[in-house]
Amino acid sequence: MAQLRLEGIRKSYGDVAILHGIDLAIRDGEFIVFVGPSGCGKSTLLRAICGLEDISGGDIFIGDVRVNDVPPAQRGLAMVFQSYALYPHMTVHENMAFALKLAGKDKTQIEAAVQNAAQTLQIVPLLQRKPKELSGGQRQRVAIGRAIVRQPQVFLFDEPLSNLDASLRVQMRIELSKLHRTLATTMIYVTHDQVEAMTLADRIVVLNAGRIEQVGPPLDLYHRPDNLFVAGFLGAPPMNFLAGQVSAVGADGSSVTLAGGAQVAVPVTAPAVGDKVTLGLRPEHLAVQATGGIPASVFAVERLGEGTYLYAKVERSGEQIVARADPDLAWEIGQAVMLGAPPARVHVFDQAGLRVRS
Repeated sequence: MAQLRLEGIRKSYGDVAILHGIDLAIRDGEFIVFVGPSGCGKSTLLRAICGLEDISGGDIFIGDVRVNDVPPAQRGLAMVFQSYALYPHMTVHENMAFALKLAGKDKTQIEAAVQNAAQTLQIVPLLQRKPKELSGGQRQRVAIGRAIVRQPQVFLFDEPLSNLDASLRVQMRIELSKLHRTLATTMIYVTHDQVEAMTLADRIVVLNAGRIEQVGPPLDLYHRPDNLFVAGFLGAPPMNFLAGQVSAVGADGSSVTLAGGAQVAVPVTAPAVGDKVTLGLRPEHLAVQATGGIPASVFAVERLGEGTYLYAKVERSGEQIVARADPDLAWEIGQAVMLGAPPARVHVFDQAGLRVRS
């Protein structure tokens, strides 16, 4: 196992800058997830750590060793790619053993390593099969097993579940979480799927346009996002954003008048009267209430069994808002509703897009 430290990592292709000075410390044994939209630089950063991308500036440390000039094969890392990249003419056993044979390990060591990895991943019955005889989930297990046998200091995963169907992704998320607990090894995982990030990570690194927006435990980022980008990226459906203006400031909170005219109580006292703000309201924190709140008209209903989402337009402003509603009630298109949230659940962002803290 090893800790990693990234100091001022920059990457450019000619005049096009991809990474803009990434600083990050990853603790020994931690499961870190890089998440962000396509093109944010998360895979480039992972490949830079692995050594598959030359960096344009900064330093990478594994333990206390600066590895900028160390070849990928000598960094003590193992990478699992989105494509399984298994040799089709080799059996599962041969695929998993191949890197150890190239490294000159003796047969006893190789056999022990392959068997241990196969038992950990529960693929012992598959060792004599070839990749074409395996399902997608089984192939991904073999790809992970090929990494395990090398006993790396750090595992790197580049969107390893994106080729699997929905049910297999759920199953493999559970398997990866169990694997991390079993191996107690540092793991860095790249995904664009915020559900994977929330369920797997000890800490999430949210990237946007080559910069880190926020780093922290999943629930910290979910409940206390630093800015509008993080607030809107984590959560499905995403957080609702409504424009407003501070109309009153008190000792215990403030009042914001929305563009549609509704008054919303917020839990912060920092904004001054007249300041323009953006309110953030998660769908699960909104509720349909008899009086007060935000008047809106339902234009779509999404029934998911365990819950129902109402998609509505706020009166006068026309802003769209999503609320989670009682799945047992008969909601109708065009129905008028009043939506409200407890003040403690309302997020306030200033004109720069930063969260206003209590």
